[in-house]
Formats: sequence, structure tokens, C-alpha cells
Amino acid sequence: MTPFWISLALVFLFSVLSRLFAKPAYIDNGIDTKFPKPNKFFVFLVMATLVIFSGLRVNIGDTYVYIASYEKNDLTWELVSSGKDIGFGILQMFLQSFSKDPQFMIFTVALITNVLIVLVFYNYSRIFELSTYIYITGGTYLISMNGIRQVLAASICFIAIKYLLNRNFGKYALLIALASTIHFSALIMLPVYFLVHLKAWSKYTFIMIGASVAIVFGFETFTSILFSALEDTQYSEYSTFDEGGANILRVVISAAPLFLAYIGRDKLRQEFPKIDYIVNMSILGLLFMIISTQSWIFARVSIYFNLYQLILISWILEAFIKKDQKFLYYCIIVLYFAYYYYEMVISLNMHYRSPILESLF
Repeated sequence: MTPFWISLALVFLFSVLSRLFAKPAYIDNGIDTKFPKPNKFFVFLVMATLVIFSGLRVNIGDTYVYIASYEKNDLTWELVSSGKDIGFGILQMFLQSFSKDPQFMIFTVALITNVLIVLVFYNYSRIFELSTYIYITGGTYLISMNGIRQVLAASICFIAIKYLLNRNFGKYALLIALASTIHFSALIMLPVYFLVHLKAWSKYTFIMIGASVAIVFGFETFTSILFSALEDTQYSEYSTFDEGGANILRVVISAAPLFLAYIGRDKLRQEFPKIDYIVNMSILGLLFMIISTQSWIFARVSIYFNLYQLILISWILEAFIKKDQKFLYYCIIVLYFAYYYYEMVISLNMHYRSPILESLF
């Protein structure tokens, strides 16, 4: 467990320093001193820490499956083209032309995933260290070491945020199509483009929340219809998935930032006019988390949306008056730390192994 605490401490320290040593952000009419950009050097150190700890691991989740597959299979175009999610196969085939060491593949995927995610935080988070801190303590960083192919796809979808906010569907769709070659489920982000451009907290928001609750109560009927539709696809195997539902605490964790965003919705729109798009993405993540209480497999879909919640959290303080912002900031730090301890130590009893790092310390 010690490596997890070290990585959390380093990431938070470098993230705080990146804001303390930030430079004003330049805009068309001069300098915007209100929302300065984080210091690039310390942002690089944040990226490096996340990549090193993730990329040098040999365990956690299905990491061993990817290691065994990379070692066993000599990937050729014929083998890759006959499999599913061809983009990931091409990536592995390319990497094998340099090295058959599976650690090289794990490190490269960790590099791409974490650099893309942190780049989005750098460009769109209001308080950079809150996004990076909750990326770890909220569990997404750990998930990136478990479902590595899906989180790689999610990170590619995440950098499409620029085109989502600027309403450029063509470029947005190209990135989603690329991500879908890594993990086919990324295609869910195409219809989402049209949903999130609705005004947040409108009647449609509450209709979607009501629908997710209705699905929970009629879950057997819902899954019967869903898996009938997926019967001839690569995801038909999930119809036999039975590992229980997600912890209700994860639903609470997903709902809490949205509750605060609702309270300060008008102020948030003043500070960030396009915040509704981020809010709607976060709401969709909450809906899938609600459904996942019946079957954990639906929590995997929420990965695509939960990354947006990390941006939303970084803006929430702007919705409150100055004297309350510091109190709320420390509440977020303490409560997410408590959740991280519960999940990593009490619930999962997580252990980290890395022969490379172990040989250094």
C-alpha cells in the first residue's frame, strides 16, 4: 500500500506547487490574472509520477492478463485484423517491433493514458490539484491500472472535450471513432454529444435521473432487453456476468459534487459559461453508477463520464463566497482521503508490486 500513499503525496505536492508558481493565462485582449495556468514544469512532474507508478506495476486487476497475452502472442497483421478492438492490437503489434518485454507495453499505455488525462486537467480545471488529487482518491487512477484498455479509450475520448465545448462534431466524432478501435464501448460517446448540449438542470435532467431509478427497480426487464440487443456482438458474454452491484458509497461520491453544482448553478455559469456540458457529462456518470448498484458491469460505462466530474469538482468552489471556499476545499481533501483509505485499505486491501521500483528502494 505504501507506493499508493507515496504517489498520492507526490502528485498532490507537485499539483499544489504548479498552482503556486502559476503564470497568468494569456488571452486575446491581454492577461487573464483571475484564472492563471498551472506551472508547466510541475505539471510535467505530476504526469511523470502518475506514469512511473502505473507503468512499472506488474499486478492490479487484469494487468497480468495483458502481460501474459503480450508475452505469448507474436502479433501479426493477420492475427490483429481477426480479433476485436483492432486499434489496441495494432498498438501492441507496433510496440512488439521495439520490445517483447510486457513492461514496455504496460508503461506505454500508462504514459498515453495519464498524459492525455492530465493535459485536459491542465487546460480546463479551475483548481488543478483538486482534479489530480481526486483522480487518485476517487479511484479512477486505480481503475486505469485495472481496465487499462477501456481507460485508454476513455482518455482519448476525454481530449475530445475541446470539440465538445466548441461544438465541432466532426473532429469530436473522429476522436471517438479512434477510441472505439481501442474499446468498442467508446461509441456510446457519439449520441452523448447531442445530449450534453441541453441546458443542465432542465426537465430533461430530472427525466434522465428518474429513468435510471426506474431501471434499478425494473432491472431484470432492462437487462433482458439490453442483452438481447447485444446477443450477436462481442459484448454478449456480459449477459453471464454476475459479480454483484457497485458499492452504494460510490453513488454517494458521484452525487455529492453534483449536489453542490446544483446549489451554485447560476454562479458557475457566470464563471464558466460552458459548465453545463461538464455538468451533463457528470450527471450521465451518476446515472450509470446508480444502475451499477444492480450489476457492477455498468460502472465500466461510467468511466467515460467520471473524468468530466474531476473537472467539475475543480470549479465548484467558484460557486461559493470567498469565506466558504477554504472550508469547502479542506472538506473535499479530507473526505476524499477518508474514502480512498476505506476503498484501498478496508474494502480492497490493495497491494502494489513492481520489481523495478522494489529494486531501487
